[in-house]
Amino acid sequence: MRSSNLVRPSLALLLAAGLSTLVAPAGAAHAATATVAQAGTPITVTSTEQLAPGVTYGSFEVSTPRGVTVGYLLTADLRKNKVSLDLLHPDAVAQRKVVSAMTNDQGAVAGVNGDFFNNSETHVGVTPTYSSSGPEIADGEGLKFAVPTAQRFGPGLAPGTSTRDVFGVGVNGKARVDTLSLDGEVRSRKGKIALSGLNQYALPVDGVGLFTSAWGAASRVRSTCGTDTSRSDPCSTHTYEVTVRGDVVTSVGQTPGSGAIPADTQVLVGREGGADALDDLAVGDRVQVREKLDSAGQPKLTFAVGGAPILRDGEPLAGLDTRTAAVRSAAGVSPDGRTVYLVALAGRAPASAGFTIAELADLMRSLGADAAVNLDGGGSSTVAVREPGQATATARNSPSDGTERAVANGIGIFVGRH
Repeated sequence: MRSSNLVRPSLALLLAAGLSTLVAPAGAAHAATATVAQAGTPITVTSTEQLAPGVTYGSFEVSTPRGVTVGYLLTADLRKNKVSLDLLHPDAVAQRKVVSAMTNDQGAVAGVNGDFFNNSETHVGVTPTYSSSGPEIADGEGLKFAVPTAQRFGPGLAPGTSTRDVFGVGVNGKARVDTLSLDGEVRSRKGKIALSGLNQYALPVDGVGLFTSAWGAASRVRSTCGTDTSRSDPCSTHTYEVTVRGDVVTSVGQTPGSGAIPADTQVLVGREGGADALDDLAVGDRVQVREKLDSAGQPKLTFAVGGAPILRDGEPLAGLDTRTAAVRSAAGVSPDGRTVYLVALAGRAPASAGFTIAELADLMRSLGADAAVNLDGGGSSTVAVREPGQATATARNSPSDGTERAVANGIGIFVGRH
């Protein structure tokens, strides 16, 4: 499905610019007769409509050697001063919710599912946290950092990428694919301890993680399970937890706990070497904990969600899977950072042949994306839309589970939010 630079924007242009002839007066989607040849692979636009100025929604079909794949496309023009993106998320990091509910709760006009997440466990007695593998930034606030790459759920990553990679939007209103790092430490009169985690379900070996009220009530034991090389390695038996309230240590213990964390409280969890460092702290010690998420690019990100890079500078990354076809979701951005493309494929009911990750990268390039990430797929792939005149958003892509799957997060398109 490889395409040249001359034709790659054509499908997106049909879905957006074709609105004047393809959309009914009431805004309902109409079938289109346009077919775009992408290096011998026909892409047929089957519907298109405008949800709001700068926001369009459409469907398309692609013929593959395995059969027909049905896809859904949301486009957001960030040049429109009332159009923005932000994270769709439940009330806590360690929770999950269906995309349509998050879209409605937060007042978005549309959304797709986001990052892969901790949805199953091999560790006896440990329950899934349902938190995402990668970082999260919502409304300018860093909610969580990334687990070690080997602890990620989902298909293999392209060489040179990691769980720290994100799709996001900067304070300049431009979207981009970027990489985040965690800058944080614990200071006391006994010295400094570097932070290597923030509200994440897995800490690096020898690491110290910070858990805040944003985490929720889920157990923090999972953060000390697995290793930097294997998600299924045993949980560490060498752990320590320190609770800080108002910059004072209020309790210490050898086992990570659970339960809601008050807004004025921070919980530090360490494993191996990190446990030894925390063991130096005692009840009554004064400490200062600081943390922030830094991006490799500029300017600062106001929104970010974890995603696996598949397209960079208009070219698919080397090493993408070319064999396994599945239902997938993706997010991409135009070269100028102003147009965002959100894609979710139809589930297996009705039948859909799916894409390999390499085919997904080619599709995103054909839409006009210069950079793109693969999001969670399979039963998680969901596109939710609230059409003009509708009170609520609903899922449109017949998710392959038969009903919407609750997920860790998503990408929402907002109009007039800020």
